[in-house]
Amino acid sequence: MGWTFLVLAGMFEVVGVMGMNLIMKHGKWQSYLVTMIGFVISFCFLASAMETLPMGLSYAVWTGIGTIGGTVVGMLYYGEPKDWKRISFIGIIIVAVIGLKWTS
Repeated sequence: MGWTFLVLAGMFEVVGVMGMNLIMKHGKWQSYLVTMIGFVISFCFLASAMETLPMGLSYAVWTGIGTIGGTVVGMLYYGEPKDWKRISFIGIIIVAVIGLKWTS
């Protein structure tokens, strides 16, 4: 269950980051609510994952999922650049996360 919790934590981190973007665009109370809920749920899942997974691994994977998710959402929905360099570095992060999984 630790890995499931960790993936969910990363996904909700992306929700929190999307909420932050909504705050910058609109500043409505709903945007703050999305941000707070996303991050609170993310931290709860991260804490649950860390009960069975090492802290360093959990944090690295959590931030990797958040980084990849935030970048992909930005490219798909917010018009951020989609050049080969960004996509290549996303691939490197994925390889690093897989490497951490294999070594744990």
